[in-house]
Amino acid sequence: MPRSPLMEPAFGFMNAQIVHVAAELGVADAFTDDRPRSSAELAEATGTHAPSLYRLLRGLAGLGVVEQKEPDLFALTAEGRRLRADAPDSIRSLIRLFCGPDVWRTWGGMAETVRTGEYAWERMTGRTPFEFFASDAEMSETFNRAMAEHTRDVAPAVVGAHDFGRYGTVADLGGGDGTLLAAILRAHPGLHGVLFDLPAGLADASGPLADVADRAEIVPGDFFEAVPKGADAYVLKSVIHDWPDEKAAAILRNCRAAMGPDARVLLLEQVMPEIVAPESAGIVRNDLNMLVATGGRERTEAEFRELLEGAGLTVVSQTGPLSETAYHVIEAGIAH
Repeated sequence: MPRSPLMEPAFGFMNAQIVHVAAELGVADAFTDDRPRSSAELAEATGTHAPSLYRLLRGLAGLGVVEQKEPDLFALTAEGRRLRADAPDSIRSLIRLFCGPDVWRTWGGMAETVRTGEYAWERMTGRTPFEFFASDAEMSETFNRAMAEHTRDVAPAVVGAHDFGRYGTVADLGGGDGTLLAAILRAHPGLHGVLFDLPAGLADASGPLADVADRAEIVPGDFFEAVPKGADAYVLKSVIHDWPDEKAAAILRNCRAAMGPDARVLLLEQVMPEIVAPESAGIVRNDLNMLVATGGRERTEAEFRELLEGAGLTVVSQTGPLSETAYHVIEAGIAH
């Protein structure tokens, strides 16, 4: 009997935990100077049990994170270096967040979510994910870094896909540490920016914005209450998908209230196809993550248009999917 193709995803959680444990323990960071290391050396550096770490290292070798040079000598691969905290293309925090215990147990509650429609995170913790992260400094730092790592990877495509130079001021709503806003400002020296987020989200904003600080204003606030007035463009990257329709519409209505007659809302979001095929697996996984983790959703083009129209906005243009990302830039203006 041939092996079922379902076996790979069914046991994918094992590979996820192999990589997560390596990220959590800082195994990649222990390869100082990129020199091959024995399991005993790595165990001493990471404070772990050498025989057990040896077995994990073999698992990492099977995934291409390390290369087993000799029976007990391992070298970090190019992909493995991305698990280092100091790597310029690090994905360590993304893996610590999405394969960590909190998201892990949330996905474990999917069956009950499908039965009831109640998203698992709040059911299991008694708090929304954003309340949860804000209450724990370490988790908040991991979340912020994870979002920055993801934004860093998509920012070049976003900057290249839309003419931000036509604006005087761009406000990045829910912009976290300012990674995206900094990329936009660097590309357009005449542009001014406003970074707007909850105080916990802005905790690390001084770093990414350091070289454009003279053109960037950091404003704490809650986009469910109000957003800064007077910007020419309001950027919302991966914000609307976090929320169900009624809350997403509230954010957009607050944007509408703050906008001048010619201002724009720019949604940077993935767009769900009307008909899903295997190549749509990534966005479908993201949609299910929203289902269990936040109560939000990924939306089709028609659903975005309906949501915007309900907030008094209308789609002006849509670009995407952007090169090497699944993101679209949905530009909307005030409906007349």
